[in-house]
Order: sequence, then C-alpha cells, then structure tokens
Amino acid sequence: MPVASVLSAIQVIDTDTHISEPADLWTSRVAPKWRDAVPSVGIHPETGRKHWKVNDVWLASTGFFAQAGAPTYPANDIHRNLEDSDPGSWNAADRLQRMDEYGIYAQVLYPNLIGFEAPLFMELGPELSLICTQAYNDFLVDFSSADTKRFVPIAMVPFWDIDASVAEIKRARDLGHKGVLFANKYEQIGMPSFTDQHWEPIYAVCQDLEMSINFHVGFSSMSGGTHTAKSKIDRAKNPDARMSARLTSVGIMTNADSIAAIVTSGLCERFPSLKFVSVESGFGYLTYLMESLDWHWKGYGAHETSSSDMLPSDYFRRQCYGTFWFERQTLPLLQTYPDNFMFETDYPHPTAMAPGPASPADRPGDHIVEAFANVPLDIARKALHDNAAAVYHLD
Repeated sequence: MPVASVLSAIQVIDTDTHISEPADLWTSRVAPKWRDAVPSVGIHPETGRKHWKVNDVWLASTGFFAQAGAPTYPANDIHRNLEDSDPGSWNAADRLQRMDEYGIYAQVLYPNLIGFEAPLFMELGPELSLICTQAYNDFLVDFSSADTKRFVPIAMVPFWDIDASVAEIKRARDLGHKGVLFANKYEQIGMPSFTDQHWEPIYAVCQDLEMSINFHVGFSSMSGGTHTAKSKIDRAKNPDARMSARLTSVGIMTNADSIAAIVTSGLCERFPSLKFVSVESGFGYLTYLMESLDWHWKGYGAHETSSSDMLPSDYFRRQCYGTFWFERQTLPLLQTYPDNFMFETDYPHPTAMAPGPASPADRPGDHIVEAFANVPLDIARKALHDNAAAVYHLD
C-alpha cells in the first residue's frame, strides 16, 4: 500500500486544541447570587467589541483566540467578536465537521480564559473561584458529550487550594476528564515552584488515577492578567508582525526550562509513573536539550550525588512528552525519541495549523502525508496516534 494511503488511514489525535468559552459559560452555570461576580462579557468602551471581564479587569475580545481560517493576519484583527470567528472554535458540531475536513480523528481540549487568566480567577475568593473552576470542567464535559470518543477533555484545577484541587481532580476523573491542566511558573504569582513538595498531594492523586499533568505554554504567569484589553489595544495601535513572529517563536520554547526541571529535580524519582506533557512546546530543540542535560549532568558530577543512575534523558523517555505541529526539517529526529512526542494543531489559535487566506498552513491531513512521507511508518503512527492514545487512555 502506498505510504500516503497508510498515513491517511491513521486516526490522528490532535493533542493541543482550545475551546473558546461561550459568553454565558459562567453566568448560566452559577447560582443567581453569583451572576454579577463571575467572569462575563461586555462591550468594551474603547473598542466597541465584546470583551471578557474578570473582576474589574477587561481582557481580550471574545474572538481573540479564535483566528483559525481568518482572512486577515492576527495583528490586523485583534478585537474580533467570537461570532465572527470559525464556529468550530466554540460549537461542538462545527468542531467535529472541521476535524473531518482537516483529517483529524480526535482532539485534546484546553481552555483559553480560565487557563491563561487563572490568577484573576484566584482573586474571586475561595468559594467562587472553586465554583468557577467546577463550572468550566462541567462545561467541557458537556461539550465533549457530542462525541466522547473524539473529544478528550482536560480538567482545570483550583491550584490555589491543594485540598480543593485533589477533590476536583477526583471529581473530574469521574466525569470523564483524561488529564489535568497545571502550571509551570507559580513563583511568578508568589507560589512555590511546581517542583516543590507543596504540590505533592496533586501529583500523588494524578499518579494514582493515571491522569497526566499537562503544562501549556504561557499558562498562569501574570497575576495582573496575561491578555488584558489594554495590552491588545496598544498592540492594535502599533502592530508589529516581525515582533509577533519573534515572540511567538521564542515563547514556544519557554517550556524547555520546565522540562529540564522535571527531569533534574527529583520529581520523576518521587512519582515514577506520573506522565508529564509539555503542550505547544515544539519538538526539534528538545533533542538537543536532552543531550545537553546528560552531558552536563555528568560533567558537573550530578550523577555522583543522585540516588539513581538514570540520566535526565532516561527520565524524559520514561515519563515526559512534547507536542509539535508545523515542523518538517526536524522530523527525522523523531527516531531518537519515538515514544515521547505527539502531533497537534493548536486550533483555533493564530499560530494554528488551520488553512485560510492569511495562513501558511496546509490542511493538516495533507501536511501529514507530505511531511511524514520519509518518517518510518511505525514512528509516524506513534507520533500521530499511539503515544497520545497511551497518555490519555483512549480506545
């Protein structure tokens, strides 16, 4: 059978996509007494567009993260309303149709608002912040009910409360969530580093329940709001495509420090069967990172003080995963770590593999047939399906 036909027949699992939260996600799911206090959508006085608002902080427009297939470049349409975006970004039936068009069988689902703006949710107070987290997790299960085999929900955790996090992870697991969304820059909001023993109850319950820990790039790093309306308004006034290209490319690689911390901190020794996924991290540079860590692990004598004879790359092979989408020239390196990397599209974000008038992307299915043509088929199957199926316990 021709290679193209074999690749086309693989049930591709897209390991990084986002659901654009509908405007009534929280107002429709909380008790009446909370409706004026939960995140909601209003008309921004300066842009005249619909924006999210948490507490008194105006955030990005409702369609800012839903630019898949758009006719204009991201910097030229920052203040877009969600209803002007691809409905696949927020409607389950349309999402399934888009997946069929793209050649994607299943998608792992991440948030926008509650993920990127988690520090603002913390400020809602202990009770309401937990209610909002539970409401989001319930919403994602409802969304996924359109096809539970093709949608893979990842639970948000109220990480600011360890006991509540443990309870919510158990509840989410019972609801059908396949992993948890965690963070890797807690020290930037005054909390212990994610490798600190403070977080061990969360890691322990995830290990017991076989739920992966998923670190999404850019998650929960700014206490005053990561994507504020002010920052988007300033950006719209002075769009700089060159700067955006640079910042996005470098930003994708910021998970390198977190991956290095996972495999050198003793975290893998304490939780030897826990799976860690670096989401939207890219692939090629990580092979260099592992080789460098092994070299310097020995060069600085870390192997002499470690309680294990395993190298950083050994921990990575056993417990860690990365995700990639547009890469072509680095794909031969997949043979170095055939069990540790997974395909994604980042749909419907501006950098997504989503074809449109202002995107360099091919249809994902076409990209796969072309880009993976010279990758051994067994390795291609792992990257496109098998690794993700194992991590998220999919049939």
